[in-house]
Amino acid sequence: MSEFEPEVIVVGAGLAGLVATHELVKAGKRVLVLDQENRNNLGGQAFWSLGGLFFVNSPEQRRMGIKDSPELALQDWLGSAGFDRLDDEDVWGRRWAEAYVRFATDTKRDYLRELGLKVLPFVGWAERGSGSATGHGNSVPRFHLTWGTGPEVVRVFAEPVLRGEAAGLVRFGFRHQVDELIVEDGRAVGVRGSLLAADDALERGVASSREVVGDFEHRAAAVVVTSGGIGHNHELIRKNWPTERLGAAPQHLISGVPAHVDGRMLGISEQAGARIVNRDRMWAYTEGIHNWDPIWPDHAIRIIPGPSSLWFDANGDRLASPNFPGFDTLGTMKEILATGHDYSWFVLTQKIIEKEFALSGSEQNPDITSKDLKFMLKSRLAKGAPGPVERFKEHGEDFVVADSLEELVEGMNKIARGPQLDVEHLRRQITARDRELDNEFSKDIQLMAIANARRSRTDKLIRVASPHRILDAENGPLIAVRLNILTRKTLGGLETNLDSQVMRADGTPFPGLYAAGEVAGFGGGGVHGYNALEGTFLGGCIFSGRAAGLALARG
Repeated sequence: MSEFEPEVIVVGAGLAGLVATHELVKAGKRVLVLDQENRNNLGGQAFWSLGGLFFVNSPEQRRMGIKDSPELALQDWLGSAGFDRLDDEDVWGRRWAEAYVRFATDTKRDYLRELGLKVLPFVGWAERGSGSATGHGNSVPRFHLTWGTGPEVVRVFAEPVLRGEAAGLVRFGFRHQVDELIVEDGRAVGVRGSLLAADDALERGVASSREVVGDFEHRAAAVVVTSGGIGHNHELIRKNWPTERLGAAPQHLISGVPAHVDGRMLGISEQAGARIVNRDRMWAYTEGIHNWDPIWPDHAIRIIPGPSSLWFDANGDRLASPNFPGFDTLGTMKEILATGHDYSWFVLTQKIIEKEFALSGSEQNPDITSKDLKFMLKSRLAKGAPGPVERFKEHGEDFVVADSLEELVEGMNKIARGPQLDVEHLRRQITARDRELDNEFSKDIQLMAIANARRSRTDKLIRVASPHRILDAENGPLIAVRLNILTRKTLGGLETNLDSQVMRADGTPFPGLYAAGEVAGFGGGGVHGYNALEGTFLGGCIFSGRAAGLALARG
């Protein structure tokens, strides 16, 4: 690469890195993009995502009769974030939050449509909340599903970057593992690192060799760190786990991200003088299931549930309100871990799984990922659950299917990692819930929440099953799912200003050093605060990567 003299070095070829590079190419800048994986991993973790995007007051919302506004969205964001370090670690996160809500209202949708990205007309309702208008959660549906899922989000940025490569403005250095930021006279001026053994034949996501076969040094006027979070570094996750807030760190963790999501650049950047904030904030899911056909080590999938499954802790006690499926991820996490166990159970029916179970991941939604309308209609309208869900039900180690509650509990006890469940204890709780269906009204708050959900056109049409008795044989078979803690996103990270410039510990910008995406807490070192509203991770990579690219293009 000696003949190529970059003006900017981007460390990480994931979504945030591609967005920053895209903006730099538009400005005619020369960019060197380094990544420790091979070219097959271009786009990083975003490729595996469902492609959910958070828009505010979108045409899709309005067509579905949803009334949204930036004021309501900001109320939800701030209520969820719970920023409580406003004199220190949350200073920039709060500013990023306000800027992001404006972006999601005024700019984001048009910006992506100009690149060729489209979303489905149905708007999903994620993180339905903790039960308070001013607390955590989305007051209205805002989850817009990309037509083409994660690969499409990657494509619309990768293609112009690859055109930049063909034009000589972009050079990639795959299998380049950065080990050091070069700082001279207080300014970031380049990187040093290890050349890793070629693994070009490995498919996307497969764990690669860390054999070192050489070294490198590259210099430029600026470095942008877009290397992702700590989602597969279980040791670092447990070290930073907020035990006082959520309870003891889970002993059994499964990974929602590939092995290369290791968080190395956080420590490397901090050693160079960058400030890390909000280390204790992370986003792990409570509805993780082991993948029966894994790609990476400890490969896990998240169930994205509708609200009807009954949720029990490891002791067989129904979780308290408002810890229902899809409502309050970290609130539910706290209640589950309070039992001293790191798993829980869904109990549901075939009718519920057919309408309410979606699986995270582009590969688990082949109809939408392939943008095949006929395939999607056939898959989603056919009898039974979507194919990938049915295959998990058949092959997944966390699933139990039975025709009676006795048989179901027997199967649950065979895979329990803790207490043996009592069938009569479960029966009393399920029967009490089922009795509440004799009237159109109820004191059961979960049933009240289901009735509210079905007032949303999307939920009633394709997402939420009609209320029915769990123990009636006509609704069966019965299904139980053992739910595990699944690692996913880092909510804290490198502190950045609104230009994505990294901050030092003394509160001043770090000359020449920028960061975007998950490594920067999706902006500011923690734009989400304590909780995410979903559909905001890809958007955070796009917004912060764009900010870095635009700032450097101006320079």
